[in-house]
Amino acid sequence: MRGVLKLSWVETKLFVREPLALIFAFAFPFFMLFVLAGVFGNDIESEDPDAIADWRSVGPIDYYVATYVGLVMAAAGLITLPLRLASYREAGVLRRFRAAGVSLAIVLGAQVLVAVTMAIIAAIGIVVGAALVYDAKMPENWPLVVLGGLLGLAAFAAIGLFLGAVLPTARAVQGAGLAAFFVMMMISGSGPPRPVLTTTMRAVGDVMPLTHANIVMQDPWLGFGWNMTRAPITLGFGVAAAVLAVRFFRWE
Repeated sequence: MRGVLKLSWVETKLFVREPLALIFAFAFPFFMLFVLAGVFGNDIESEDPDAIADWRSVGPIDYYVATYVGLVMAAAGLITLPLRLASYREAGVLRRFRAAGVSLAIVLGAQVLVAVTMAIIAAIGIVVGAALVYDAKMPENWPLVVLGGLLGLAAFAAIGLFLGAVLPTARAVQGAGLAAFFVMMMISGSGPPRPVLTTTMRAVGDVMPLTHANIVMQDPWLGFGWNMTRAPITLGFGVAAAVLAVRFFRWE
């Protein structure tokens, strides 16, 4: 554990020098949340049952806050974490770690710790910012929301390790990660509400981890309780990605 913490401190200082990582970890989710807040506001037509169903009986801002916390998780797993690993492999840093006797557990543990910590900080910023600026609804059930958030973070951290393990270069990670990020954002509930999407779009969204991670957090946030269907699926994505990451990890 001491080795993980020491390497994490070094990685944290390197992280803040990465413009792309900082943008997607902090700036972009804030920007999108406040754009959507300006477009939709936080009121719905009380006489329109379709609108009430689309927004799950809350205002648009209340609907989006939980999903943008999910978007921060996705950014960590699809862009930040794998980009660091691929960059290190490409530059020969991972090879030097192995030559110096640094274990795989320490290398991966440090990367995960930094990515998760930054995601948590960004998520807190989104929640506090939305509450202060738009008086957004706070979670109905904090313990279940936190549990859902940790489950989503773990799943996307594992996905990040998998992408960093199998994609050979930083350029490959940027291309694949950004493509997956924006597709997930649009059809996993962080963009248009899922009820307004076509049947095909919803079906595609159902095979994406962000859809399930969003619902696992959003349900207790809005007072619908723990989702016993989506939570195991989110866990399954994380377990599968972690196993594949360890199996196919390459030092060089």
